[in-house]
This record gives sequence, C-alpha cells and structure tokens, in this order.
Amino acid sequence: MIRRFALAAALAFVCAPLCATTYTLESQHSEGIVRWSHLGFSNPTAQFSLIEGVLNFDQADPTKSSVIATIEFSHLSSGVPDLDDNFRSVDFFDIAKFPTATFKSTKVERDGASNKLKVTGDLTVRGVTRSVTLDVTLNKIGINIRSNLPSIGFEATTMLKRSDFGLGMFVPQVSDAIDIHITCQADEAKAYAKQLKADADAAAEDARVAAKKAADAEAAAQK
Repeated sequence: MIRRFALAAALAFVCAPLCATTYTLESQHSEGIVRWSHLGFSNPTAQFSLIEGVLNFDQADPTKSSVIATIEFSHLSSGVPDLDDNFRSVDFFDIAKFPTATFKSTKVERDGASNKLKVTGDLTVRGVTRSVTLDVTLNKIGINIRSNLPSIGFEATTMLKRSDFGLGMFVPQVSDAIDIHITCQADEAKAYAKQLKADADAAAEDARVAAKKAADAEAAAQK
C-alpha cells in the first residue's frame, strides 16, 4: 500500500499537456493477455497482472495524449509452473536482470471511430527497444460509482515478434508472432493519490489501535 501511494503521488506531479487530464493506471483493474501458437496444436496464454504508469488524456484532442507504462514480469503467469520458471530464466525474460518491460508513447492518431486510436510507442523488453503500435479502443470516461473517482478505461491490442526482442527460442515450433490484449482502468491521479493516502492513514490507525489493545491485554495479564 505504501509503495502504491508513493507511486501515485509521484505520478500526480508528472507534467501533462495543457487541457489533458492526468490519470494513474489502476493496477488492480489492469492486465494483459499474451497468446501464441504451440506447434499448431494449441494457443496457450499467459497473463501479466501488474501494470503501473501514467496516462495524460486530452478528451478534446486525443492525439495530444500520452502514456508511460511499466509491466512487472514477476507477475507474469501462464498457470503452468514449469513454463513460468522458463519465462523467468535467462533463456527468456531473465527477470533477475530485466525485471520490467516499459512502454512510452511517441504518437497518438485517430483511427476512424471516435473511440478508436492508434498509439505508437517505444517498447523495451530485456534491454531491447522497438517501436510498436497499439490498436486502442476507449471504453468509457466518467465517475467510477464504486470509488467515486474520475476514471477512464480502454482496451489495446497488438501483435509482436518475440525474436525482435531476443526471445526467439523454439521458433518456428512455437510461434514467433504473439498476440497481446491489454485492458486498463485509470483514475484521476490527484484524487487517486488522495484516496490511497486516506487508506494508508486508516490502516495505520487500525494498526495503532490493535497494538494498543494487545499491549493493554498483556499488561492486564501480568497483574
């Protein structure tokens, strides 16, 4: 909780374009699915479930928007323990040396419908940076009725060649091309940071009260 608060507080002060709203990617409701072909027989998937970052979104002119995101590979899971061990090893992501992937947008373009965008940016995986383009669908902008925070949500898809990032082991038996589908929710950064601070303060007070009760109980028992 403390780490999340520190991150959100820092992101709230990221310089945003004029008229853009700064959002913090909400890690509890953001994730990605990676799909590949295994020998042509099946199409397994893996999920990365911790995405953190900041989105500056200009609703009047989305082409002026930008996003920076970080994916923690320690939270990448296929549901198959042996395969997850391979992912973490030096043969694949080598997460001891390269624990994260990063994406930093360089261009945002409209893509026909009002809620469709193409977002091009630099993706860095295992120390290798390549330009990739995400096909983005804006799901919703509004007040989240659960948290009462201004929020935004979107889907993003792309296709990558893993060999472009030095991850080409077992090609072509296991497909070089992988499909990625990301779903993200983000909350207005200052409001989100304020909420996290309130949650952290409440948790600290609960801990203080619990510690005092325990101390009082111990003192009573020693009488």
